[in-house]
Formats: sequence, structure tokens, C-alpha cells
Amino acid sequence: MTEIDPSTRRRVLDALREQRIETPSWAYGNSGTRFKVFAQEGVPRDPFEKVADAATVHRFTGVAPTVALHIPWDRVDDYPALAAYAKEQGVELGTINANVFQDDDYRLGSVTNPDPAVRRKAIGHLLDCVDVMDATGSRDLKLWFADGTNYPGQDDVRARQDRLAVALRQTYDRLTGDQRLLLEYKLFEPAFYLTDVPDWGTAYAHCVALGERAQVVIDTGHHAPGTNIEFIVAVLLRAGRLGAFDFNSRFYADDDLMAGAADPFQLFRIMHEIVQADALRPSYGIAFMLDQCHNIEPKVQAVIRSVLNVQEATAKALLVDAAALDAAQRSGDVLEANAVLMDAYHTDVRPLLRELRAELGLDPDPVAAYKRSGHLERVRAERVGGEQAGWGA
Repeated sequence: MTEIDPSTRRRVLDALREQRIETPSWAYGNSGTRFKVFAQEGVPRDPFEKVADAATVHRFTGVAPTVALHIPWDRVDDYPALAAYAKEQGVELGTINANVFQDDDYRLGSVTNPDPAVRRKAIGHLLDCVDVMDATGSRDLKLWFADGTNYPGQDDVRARQDRLAVALRQTYDRLTGDQRLLLEYKLFEPAFYLTDVPDWGTAYAHCVALGERAQVVIDTGHHAPGTNIEFIVAVLLRAGRLGAFDFNSRFYADDDLMAGAADPFQLFRIMHEIVQADALRPSYGIAFMLDQCHNIEPKVQAVIRSVLNVQEATAKALLVDAAALDAAQRSGDVLEANAVLMDAYHTDVRPLLRELRAELGLDPDPVAAYKRSGHLERVRAERVGGEQAGWGA
């Protein structure tokens, strides 16, 4: 596809104008590997400064109007004040993420721990997170559990699933209005032998048992090598259970690199399934979130780059000639069907995205504009003293 006709251009621009990508508060803090956390100058020292950085990303990209919080990392005494501050900055508070994996009590698990007292503590934290949702006006509670075992025979596998179901039910029943429970899965880590929510099927089964407002989260870095993630996307879309994405990349085992860094073609294929299902628009309900830790790259600039990568993959997916693809598929023309997809993927969409930003009153090159803004130099000078935010590994 070398030329984009005017009607297609307008359709794609209109869809991209509506796109929303949520950024995570923890992406702006210090992070690292399991061996070392790398500190950077200018890193936020509290949730308010994290929100300010998220607002900076939105000012330069125009499509990142919400920031996800992680509790207790982002705990404050006055959540309405934090929500009000976010609005002053031009963004809103988004998904609330629970943390039941860093306390010593959770050595053998949190909600699946064989100790009832530990399970009560973990469930109490989940319910506290719903209280935070009430205070911030957040729609979604995202749950990821590090629970699992390291050795065969360490614990009863079915009993752990029963305990998980009890915790999810108590949390789900606490939700009100349009609040949703989003359940994330991860193949492995930190458990070595068995993870209690290792795949989309396990997450899906628990969500179905809970009710319609329980949805599955697909973290793009949480799969075995070679997994066809877009197939999972399609199946969950068909079932009406795809609630959110955590976009990131990985090369080997761990994840949290910038979205599209390892396999931009995979990101395109995922977004193609979303576009085909007409699920890109915000009213459909999927939360498109980043879940990334920027260990060695400048934080805000890296988040901007990630947002642009998701935009580029989306723009290419929107350029797929749906009629030509359908005709090729129905006629069994394997090579033509593949060629239709590849034609869209190989299109340079950067001029189109520059046009979109011009329409939004933004600089066509957000990264260059951010560098010129002096933001990094300013926060380096201002954020001196105190304790930098980080995930504390």
C-alpha cells in the first residue's frame, strides 16, 4: 500500500483520534532486574509527581489521558485530592492495581496461602483497593497474583484453586456500579513449579464463574515462546471476556520492555484482531494499558515511545483492506490473504500519525518535542531530596 486514499485516511484518522492508552504510575519510578534497581535523577518521589509525569506524556501524545495506580506503592492519605490534582494536570486516575506479592507473609502465596490468616490479610488488601476505587472514581481493579509453588507436592493444587475462587468471589461481590475485576495471568515467575493463574484459560474460567464484570487481562509478555497471542485475543473477544491489555515486550523469559520493541509484527497482529472486532473504540470497554519498567532508559521519553509504538501498530491494523482480505479468505487464496495483511503492515504510517497530531494541535514529533521541552532537566533540578519512587526489588 503506497498511497492512502482520502476516505481511508479520514476513517483511520478518526479512529486514531479516539484511541486511548493508559500509562502506569510505576513506569515513572526506579526499576531494574532481580539483581539491581537502577536509580535515575528526576524520578518522582510520590504519587503526585508520578501523575505529573503521566500528564506530560499525555500533553505530547494526546492519547494517554489516564494513569494507573498501584497500591500500596501509590498510597496517599487523600485520594480525592490526588484525583483532583490529576484533573488539574489534564489527566485522570485509571485502573487500580493490587499488590499481594511483596510482604514476607506471602512467601507461600497470598490468597492461595495454606494459612487462613495470610489469606484474610490478602483479601483485606483487595477489598481496601476497592475502597480506593470508590474514592478515585476508578472503574477497574486489576489483580495479578505471584502465588504458586516451587516443588511438586508442596501444596494441594485443587485446594489452591478453591482458595483463589473464594478470594475472587469476595472481591467481586464488593464491586458496585460499573466497577470491574480484571484478572491477569502469567506463565511463570516468581514460582518455579506451578503458578496459580498461569494462562488465559485459568483466568477465563474464574471470570466466567464470577460474572459479567469479571474480565481477562492479556499481558503481552506473559506467554511461552511462540504463543499465538492474537489467537487468545480473538477467542476472548468472541467470548466477550477481554477486559484489558498490558502492553510490553520481552525477548526471552521476563517482560516489561517497551511495547513493540521485540516483535512489532506481533503487536500489529494483535491490533488487527481488535480492529476486526470493532473493539478499538473506548465505548467497547477494553482498557489498553502499558505495563512496563524502564530500567536503563529515561522514563517519560520511554513511555512516549511506547505510546507511539502502539499507535503505529494500530494505524497499520486500521489500514488492512477488510473487503480484500475477506474475499481472499473466502476464495481460499492463501497467498493473497497474507499479502493483504503484509501490505498494510509495510505501510509507513508515520506521516499519517504526524497529520493526526497536527489536527490535535500537537507537535508532529512527540519525542523531539519532549527533548526540547526541558522537562527532564527541570525535574532533575526540582526533585532533589526525599525518597525516589520504585518497586523496591
